[in-house]
Amino acid sequence: MTLTRTQSTFAPPVMEARRWLEGVTFPQDRPLINVSHAAPVDPPPAGLRAEMARLVQEDPGTHLYGPVLGLPELRAEVVAQFSTAYDGRIAPENVAITAGCNQAFAATIAALTGQGDQVILPTPWYFNHKMWLDMAGVQAVPLPTDAALLPDPDHAARLITPRTRAIVLVTPNNPGGVEYPADLVTGFAELAQAHGIKLIIDETYRDFHSLAGAPHALFTDPDWAETVVQLYSFSKSYRLTGHRTGAIVAGTALLAEVEKFLDTVAICAPQLGQRAALWGMRNLSQWLAGERAEILDRRAAITDGLPQLADRGWQLMGAGAYFAYFRHPFDLPSDRLAQQLVQQAGILALPGTMFMPEGDENGSRQLRIAFANVDRAGIAQLYQRLAGFTA
Repeated sequence: MTLTRTQSTFAPPVMEARRWLEGVTFPQDRPLINVSHAAPVDPPPAGLRAEMARLVQEDPGTHLYGPVLGLPELRAEVVAQFSTAYDGRIAPENVAITAGCNQAFAATIAALTGQGDQVILPTPWYFNHKMWLDMAGVQAVPLPTDAALLPDPDHAARLITPRTRAIVLVTPNNPGGVEYPADLVTGFAELAQAHGIKLIIDETYRDFHSLAGAPHALFTDPDWAETVVQLYSFSKSYRLTGHRTGAIVAGTALLAEVEKFLDTVAICAPQLGQRAALWGMRNLSQWLAGERAEILDRRAAITDGLPQLADRGWQLMGAGAYFAYFRHPFDLPSDRLAQQLVQQAGILALPGTMFMPEGDENGSRQLRIAFANVDRAGIAQLYQRLAGFTA
């Protein structure tokens, strides 16, 4: 019997992890530390919420269909801010607004690939990327990374075939947290250009990058649109996860194909989310700088407290944006370890097996910690529990 599109891939990992909580109680003096979810749980700041309430009451367009490729004012604001941030040349016709960054990826893959085509994904990979490729009938080609979780363009070159359509980079990386150096990103762009394929660079977490300046120089190339496709999310930056607002920056020919997908799947991204993102871009730069500073402090806390885990055999492989990625010291597969952590330590984290090809032994020794909702004090408590844990 032929598998359906959804049967061809695995169950959503975050939902699977939540099921581990069923029937487990956590004492008041040791509540659950949830480091499984890579999204802010706090609502948008008060000013943005007030503006959203006003829009619902006073702006009739908030309740109607809008242009398939997005609100013109939001596309123009993306152009203005991104062109400045990257010192590049981006035009409004290079921008599409999507119902979240996952939809941006799905639309891009739909526009680029046919049945049986291939897309190269560095491992550990973002599981929703792998899931969509499975459902689209596209082969995900794993690109192993080194001990620092960095992919190698030369290795990627050996994986390219006549069916390869794109290479995907996520930086800052989910799940590894690693920020790819600018010259490495350039190397992948040159590789993609040489082979006539696309470089899809997912920068969902770019607003939390540790560098103050541009993280790469891709948009300074006048011919960037022939090769580069950038994906972005407003959800993480302005706490709009429930309003599903993302973006694609790409060449006009590709966006013409993307428009077909978006019109069929959702017609347009939610109007309230688009208007909220526009207001956020225009009014929340200072607030967002504070959010970035807090995330960077949490990243520092991950590093500061590391000795107590290193003494017990834990290895920090990568840290950045919302994530810390560890190699654990136990003679136990990480999927079983993660379930034991729930029951014995009150910690919900995702195992490396969720970010690796099936059967990859590296995933069985790895664990992702998402610290977006755990402050410095919470990280200290997390480390205490991990240090005291015995599998």
